[in-house]
Amino acid sequence: MFEHIERVPGDAILGLIEAYKQDDNPRKVDLGVGVYRDDEGNTPVLAAVKRAEKRLEESEETKSYIGSHGDERYTNAIARLVLGEDSSALEANRISVTQSPGGTGALRLAADFIATSLPGRAIWLSQPTWPNHPAVFGAAGLELKHYPYVNADNRLDFDAMLAALNEVPAGDVVLLHACCHNPTGFDLDTDQWQQVLEVVKNRQLLPLIDFAYQGFGDGLEEDARGVRLFVESLDEVLVTSSCSKNFGLYRERTGALMIAAANEKQMLDVRSQIAITARENYSTPPSHGAAVVGEILTDDELTTLWLKELAQMRDRINGLRSDFVEALRPHGLAERFAFIGEQRGMFSYTGLDADQVKRLRDEFSIYMVGSGRANVAGLSANSLDYVAEAIASVVR
Repeated sequence: MFEHIERVPGDAILGLIEAYKQDDNPRKVDLGVGVYRDDEGNTPVLAAVKRAEKRLEESEETKSYIGSHGDERYTNAIARLVLGEDSSALEANRISVTQSPGGTGALRLAADFIATSLPGRAIWLSQPTWPNHPAVFGAAGLELKHYPYVNADNRLDFDAMLAALNEVPAGDVVLLHACCHNPTGFDLDTDQWQQVLEVVKNRQLLPLIDFAYQGFGDGLEEDARGVRLFVESLDEVLVTSSCSKNFGLYRERTGALMIAAANEKQMLDVRSQIAITARENYSTPPSHGAAVVGEILTDDELTTLWLKELAQMRDRINGLRSDFVEALRPHGLAERFAFIGEQRGMFSYTGLDADQVKRLRDEFSIYMVGSGRANVAGLSANSLDYVAEAIASVVR
């Protein structure tokens, strides 16, 4: 029965993990895998998470299911974190929040909801976008379209983006990155968000905002400005949230799908559909990560500790960006790669082509995605000069 099944290539990023593990070069550097790393190359468990877990271990009384929409303490807390304590949309009870298995699970919930409840709508993705976006939405049967995001000079091309969005058919879905755009690192400023909002209004589009990196850009509040602007200004918005990065809960798969509707009745109608979609996909989400986040966000002491740790991660990444540009200066490349200091989040669209990326891997044991996307958090004080020298070698 299985004899006709063909082997397919594995995921490119997961393949980098294996190649890196097998590399015996003591100077090897992993800039490919999208996880936060400290200066020793570890992905740490946050102290706030450890303390929350200790409390939960002592107080947990059941391992029963938590329902299709998930842990209510978590969903209430994450809604306030994303939308703000003073959100009029929350006050009007027009926001539905469903816990999901990570941000990817939230995207798949949104994709299936669009496919079943809003049939015939295409989804528009930035070019480039996170490599798993097309796979997730394509697997749900949605038609994929693209709008430009960076130009040939590896800079944000907002004019081209806006022009393309002005041609999107009414009713289609537009996926926007809330902050720390993956893979480019180029984000919209406040004025640009406002301009995109006007296009979405005029074209009667449905925005789906992927919010995977809250707190990793400029700050919790600053990173949420686009999301909050859209939710407060529009009747209908989809938002996917993830706790993988800002809480370091990668393996706990903790995310959420938020849907803003025009009023409470419409919200409850939509919410009933999302419950069925979740039931058909995975029935109920896992408990542990949501319980941890709920514990942290509802305790002042743990919240304060978490905010401190989040700021340390953010400051380290932003510091590495400026330090990396300076490391390139002796090689005459600081101006060419100055945009790395302007980008936000873990990722940088370096502008290196596939051949240069291959040379970095083969000659220097420096691993990054073939598109030239680099995880800046994979750098360290010890590797900055080595990576800068290697890049200088392959771009000359």
